[in-house]
Amino acid sequence: MSRFIEVPARMLPPETLDALLETFVTRQGYDTTDTTGEGMHGWVETLKKQLERNELIIAHDLELEMTEVMTLAQWRSFGRDIADDEEEGDI
Repeated sequence: MSRFIEVPARMLPPETLDALLETFVTRQGYDTTDTTGEGMHGWVETLKKQLERNELIIAHDLELEMTEVMTLAQWRSFGRDIADDEEEGDI
């Protein structure tokens, strides 16, 4: 069994999805103090559109019981890092 599963955004309650996306915005260092008044809400809406276009994924780690939003590049890099750790016996 794989340690990671992809979670479809539509399967999450709206408030859970928003919380995950807000964490992603904060972790990525996005500027939420824009002058248009959109702030965090604007970023969350932008990220929802990126999820719809499959530019982002939501991944759940079954071992650590953690869920993260990642870009595809982050996911690919993360997957390689995990595979390298498993080959070395670190996991």
